[in-house]
Amino acid sequence: MALSPASVGPVISEVEMNAGADQGATTVRATVVQACSVFYDTPATLDKAEKLIAEAAGYGSQLVLFPEVFVGGYPHGSTFGLTIGSRSAKGKEDFRKYHAAAIDVPGPEVSRLAALAGKYNVFLVIGVVERAGYTLYNTVLSFDSLGKYLGKHRKLMPTALERVFWGCGDGSTIPVYDTPLGKVGAVICWENRMPLIRTAMYAKGVEIYCAPTADALPSWQSSMTHIALEGGCFVLTANQFCRRKDFPPPPEYTFGGHEEEPSPETAVCPGGSAIISPSGTVLAGPNYEGEALLTADLDLGEIVRAKFDFDVVGHYARPEVLSLTVKTEPKHAVSFTSTVG
Repeated sequence: MALSPASVGPVISEVEMNAGADQGATTVRATVVQACSVFYDTPATLDKAEKLIAEAAGYGSQLVLFPEVFVGGYPHGSTFGLTIGSRSAKGKEDFRKYHAAAIDVPGPEVSRLAALAGKYNVFLVIGVVERAGYTLYNTVLSFDSLGKYLGKHRKLMPTALERVFWGCGDGSTIPVYDTPLGKVGAVICWENRMPLIRTAMYAKGVEIYCAPTADALPSWQSSMTHIALEGGCFVLTANQFCRRKDFPPPPEYTFGGHEEEPSPETAVCPGGSAIISPSGTVLAGPNYEGEALLTADLDLGEIVRAKFDFDVVGHYARPEVLSLTVKTEPKHAVSFTSTVG
């Protein structure tokens, strides 16, 4: 494994080249980005994203995955002033600033991300905070290497206090894209613990399963390995590596859930990004050391070999006993109809 400095600050690159790749199958070079947003500063976050994409492209990467809500930021430690039955004035102002840092989809930031994917000739998968009026969504955007915006996935179920500031997605945004690199899809953070959405992804034929996250617990690695084995797919998981100093100082931004304010160097999200093969082999990571680019060659022939053992929606399925129906129509709070005459 080669380690080399990157051009965007304290970022290292871990590059694992698969010398044993099947020459009869397609090999895809993929990079997982482990880096922190510039909190409350979306233009600076996009500038940082471009540097990281350029760095990954310099290693020959064809697919680049960013963490959950990289654009807009994950509000580690924030309570948004919430207690049962009340919200503080400061918490409401914190939400106003968070809302201002979110992006419209489509919108100028989406256009810029599309241009970056085309400029650096990469398939780009990136987490954003999507603004839809006054409701925010935890969303993943996908772009092809020609610079075309392909679509989005909204997180179906925000976890715990996330439900205070993010809305819920629906079945209309669970895409898997058929690309020259393989079939690519994304499931966000603890959605990956939901067996039915995983099954929906397998039924759509996902081969490169992207799992942007904010979970840095050791148990996350077990989940990612299980999904790789269960789905017979490559799993790419990207998390941010953030220190307290990456967020505004107190009293503007305070961390709940701590007995005392963390020191500036405290890692409030220690990463854990990784790349795992369909056999459960860890190809890169997990990294808990700092901001990093993790790169590996994915031998897509491994998928066929894994499916021979276990094809969860194919020869190992029992649809006469167990089946799943996915409702893919958009869900709207209000529908308008008109009558003629």
